Amino acid sequence: MPVAQVKAGNAANYINQLWSKYIPYWPVFLLILAACLAVAWYKIKISNPVYLSSTSIMIKEKKKGPDETKVIESLNPLLTPEKVIENEIEILQSRSLMMEVVKNLNLYAPISDEGKFIKHSAFKTSPVAIIARNPDSLIYSKEIFFKVDMDKSQVSFQNRTYDLNSWIQTGYGDLKFIPNKLYDGSENKKLSFQIIPPKNYSSALSGKLDIKPINKSSAILSLEISDEVPERAESILNELVAVYNKDALKDKNITAQRTLNFVEGRLNGIERELDSIEKVISSYKARSGAVDISAEGKLFLENVSSTDQKLSDVNLQLSVLNQVESYVKSKDNVGGIVPSTLGIENDMLSKLLTKLYDAELQKEQLKKSVPENNPTMVSINDEINKIRPSILESINNQRQALEANKNTLQSTSGLYSSMLQTIPQKERQLIDISRDHAIKSSIYTFLLQKREETALSYATQAEESRVIDEASTSKTPLSPNPARTYLNACLIGFLISISLISGKEMLNKNVLFRHEIESATSLPIISEIAFDKSTDPLIPQDGKNTVLASQFRKLRSSLGFLGINSMRKKILITSTISGEGKSFIAANLGLSLASTGKKVILLEFDMINPSLSEKFNIHEMKGLSNFIKGETEPEEIIKRSAINENLFIISSGPIPSNPSEMILSSKVEDLLNYLDRMFDYIVIDTAPVGPITDAYVLSSYCDATLYVIRHKYTPKRFIQRIDEESKIHPLKNAAIVFNGIRSRGFTKNSYGMGYGYGHEYIYEGKKGNGKKYMA
Repeated sequence: MPVAQVKAGNAANYINQLWSKYIPYWPVFLLILAACLAVAWYKIKISNPVYLSSTSIMIKEKKKGPDETKVIESLNPLLTPEKVIENEIEILQSRSLMMEVVKNLNLYAPISDEGKFIKHSAFKTSPVAIIARNPDSLIYSKEIFFKVDMDKSQVSFQNRTYDLNSWIQTGYGDLKFIPNKLYDGSENKKLSFQIIPPKNYSSALSGKLDIKPINKSSAILSLEISDEVPERAESILNELVAVYNKDALKDKNITAQRTLNFVEGRLNGIERELDSIEKVISSYKARSGAVDISAEGKLFLENVSSTDQKLSDVNLQLSVLNQVESYVKSKDNVGGIVPSTLGIENDMLSKLLTKLYDAELQKEQLKKSVPENNPTMVSINDEINKIRPSILESINNQRQALEANKNTLQSTSGLYSSMLQTIPQKERQLIDISRDHAIKSSIYTFLLQKREETALSYATQAEESRVIDEASTSKTPLSPNPARTYLNACLIGFLISISLISGKEMLNKNVLFRHEIESATSLPIISEIAFDKSTDPLIPQDGKNTVLASQFRKLRSSLGFLGINSMRKKILITSTISGEGKSFIAANLGLSLASTGKKVILLEFDMINPSLSEKFNIHEMKGLSNFIKGETEPEEIIKRSAINENLFIISSGPIPSNPSEMILSSKVEDLLNYLDRMFDYIVIDTAPVGPITDAYVLSSYCDATLYVIRHKYTPKRFIQRIDEESKIHPLKNAAIVFNGIRSRGFTKNSYGMGYGYGHEYIYEGKKGNGKKYMA
């Protein structure tokens, strides 16, 4: 058979077992399902619909191409660091940004309207909104009811009336009621407001915000937030993007402003020096009458001016290197504000500083949302600590190269100075002054150019993100979802019902299921007998196909499994404790055997609690105890049953004081041998094995033992001890009869339904109606 068919068959069998196990308890399922559906209906009725609003933005990467000129790149490569999407998500989800959103939209004072079942947000339905003078100082307040009179432009709460658009001093902060721009004209039943500090409100909003890239390799982020007011959710998303861009621009402009301040400071100093030199030149010319210099002097000035300008550039670069080195070595520097590399032509140093700037900027931004021991923060700190030594090494190498260049330029300048001695005195002094002027002028021109480039960069900073789709809201609410809510209610109802039923049966200490017997003992179960509600202890064996009669006929046929035949005919019936129905089994098994025309005798060896003779209305005082004492003969104690002429009974007789000792008498074996010659079957009803040991003694005389276990009555712990007891006191050729099996749950006429055993029987009622029973 194919594997697929086997699996399908196993699945179908498993489903059938579950169905038969729980279907008897259908009223429990129905009741609990009805309760769960009622709760679901009420939940839907009292729940405000929540809508999902979303927007998408693209995080801009480092600019490339014509949009970013080489001039600005050479000015400072730190102005456009590449973005890491994961870090930007953390920044967008930070509490600091969300707190700014709460303040800007005045969400710290939500207004509600009393509905039929619960409160609703009055974000659009309230004619007024509330703003605070200082949102950071607000104190939490419970619900405060108020009334609005728009005709008089007044609001009333806490037994006082206030004008709109005027500041009100309250115990939780200074507030102002203003007209609501979003008011849709709705009528309100009962308005109330609550004060929630921005810090608390932003934490709640951050929990609702979901940010994720549209795919792993994309720089486009999807932002989603759920809210019962779609317009409020859209405003939150739009304001969050605006605050994020503003915050990013602020961080980027810090470095540009630092560079601009540096250039402005240098320009002011050079400008003062140029003014001083120009005054000296004018004074010298007027005093000495030197208005021109010779061609040799002009040539000298041109050469020395070029050399001095290069030397000035070197000194400027050394100054910048010193600034950068001081920043890198500083332990309390402000992250993300790296000094400018103005004038330094070193690609390696620029890349390292760019990397350091990027890491410092990420660190500053992450500080807003994560603690210092966060793995991402620790990783960034480690990266910064690794970059710093590389920068210092690059600075040292650059400084050595500049110092060597400076020495060369100084030697060249010294050569020109010696040449100056050959020029006449007046011309020489004028050249010296003009030389200083040319140097300062070239530096001034260079700084003016850099100031303009820096100002241009500062003014043209672009936003960090581009909005792909404006914030919009789904037309259908995200929750409550009636179909999903009712489905969940059904699933929960089924789970509760199954748990209650299974828990009740698991906690039951008595035997409920056939598999519990099979797992506890190695004895086979040869028959199952249904519970009989009638008060008649004897089942009619007149050929009618009743359930119990059919079950006893099945038990009768199962005796062949134990080897019972015309030569091996003695059957012992016992149980663990009193009340398990062993006498009932013995009486009806005897009737079933006698109905086949065989001569059957029942022996009532339960001398402590005899009940077999009562079932046949036999009240003869003489019985087994009289025979064992030698007071009578076997023929005198054998009585024919009035129900079936083939069934005979020997009662227990008067209850003796020592029944266990009497069973040990040799008279017992003599009696059994005598009956063996006279009858086709001998059925012995003996006392339970739990309190006394009579059954163990009698079992040695018999050919088979039927051990009766009663459903919902016999404790499980006794079943678990059967095999252990058999090792000490073996019961000869033993098998189990599972007696008194009741229907499970609320089913009727269906014995064993859900227990996983039995066959289906049909018998005809008085009117011929077919009824089914599980046997």
